[in-house]
Amino acid sequence: MPVRALYSFPNKLGAQRICYTAWQQVKGLAAAGAQVLVYTGGLLRPVPESVEVRTTLARGKLRIPYKLIGNQRAMALHDAIVASQIERLSGKIDIVHVWPQGALRTIEAAKRFGIPTVLERCNTHTRYAYEVVRDECHRLGVALPPGHESAFNKDVLRREEEEFRTADRLLCPSDFVARTFLDRGFELRRLARHMYGFDETVYHAGNELRAAKAGLTMLFVGVCAVRKGVHFALEAWLRSPASKEGTFLIAGEFLPAYREKLAGMLAHPSVQVLGHRNDVPELMRKSDILIQPSIEEGSALVTAEARGSGCALLCSEAAGAVCTHMRDALVHEVGDVAALERHITMVHEDRALLEQLRAASLALAPELTWNAAGARLHEVYRETIAMYRGGALATAVDLAAATAAADTTRPAPAATASASATSSA
Repeated sequence: MPVRALYSFPNKLGAQRICYTAWQQVKGLAAAGAQVLVYTGGLLRPVPESVEVRTTLARGKLRIPYKLIGNQRAMALHDAIVASQIERLSGKIDIVHVWPQGALRTIEAAKRFGIPTVLERCNTHTRYAYEVVRDECHRLGVALPPGHESAFNKDVLRREEEEFRTADRLLCPSDFVARTFLDRGFELRRLARHMYGFDETVYHAGNELRAAKAGLTMLFVGVCAVRKGVHFALEAWLRSPASKEGTFLIAGEFLPAYREKLAGMLAHPSVQVLGHRNDVPELMRKSDILIQPSIEEGSALVTAEARGSGCALLCSEAAGAVCTHMRDALVHEVGDVAALERHITMVHEDRALLEQLRAASLALAPELTWNAAGARLHEVYRETIAMYRGGALATAVDLAAATAAADTTRPAPAATASASATSSA
């Protein structure tokens, strides 16, 4: 029997970033055979006919503007609306899938009616994320603008930590994410490993590697913020001999203070700042490597998209990529510029290694699509329902005391062996 899932997403399904991730998850679940009822703030892209959608903050052309009432109020309103429907849906759904900041009342309602819940963790533990970005900003001398998503927000932290405590299981898209929860006392049974994916109809290898090309083309794609580690990439690139003949393309918008801090390195003739681009798949097909030196991340979609496009992957262990060092990627510990420089130089000087990494990535790409991710998520639903009915999740683990007592020192999670990369050589 297919799982009957209530999928609650408090933002606009099908918009950018996490809204795109959620939309692809819904499509993947439908392809896997799940019966999906979606509650979402708004719907911006079509979903499969088998998916039933109910919008909480929109009726036809009438919409409640998130900016007008504020994102947190909008998500709280969504949460209240969905929670009010749980009693009516009892016996018609098997599991509830919720997203951060719009989940707590829905989780509590589901518990009252004996329905298991899974909470999406599209990033590391919130406290961990705040701390590592704060420390790196302080080291660099870069101030985050007010209201930035990585800036400390006590209300967001309080609400998300309560959601963590209350949900039956947390959906972790990478081992690195799971590690940040394990390090804060969460039980392994409450951490469910799923994955994100890529759209193979958009991201595909359209041409063979140009082996005769002298210079290396390295690409970064994403918001150019401290948490993405662009400064590490620039420093490693300029130290490597690859920068003498090659090109480093940066596709993304910079935070102004961050760009100012990196101005000297960005001015190097081998570095091209492209800004926001709509031709990312083509850029990936023309590039040799994608670099993703994040200091904290959930699971960067660009790592799978690049692999499907024929790019070799150079990433930190925090990028959340599903890869293995020296098999289908080169992986370094967070902030290890010397290792990253060495990896850039390796693929610059050894094109056979570059082609080996590329071939291995392409061979495994079918396992990283959104349909594959949907099938895995459907399995996690089944596992969670079985655990709940068997009593393994009958009593939520109370971590409030452990969370409150957690110190503010920076933990150093290491990737585990199941899907994320191992540390660099």
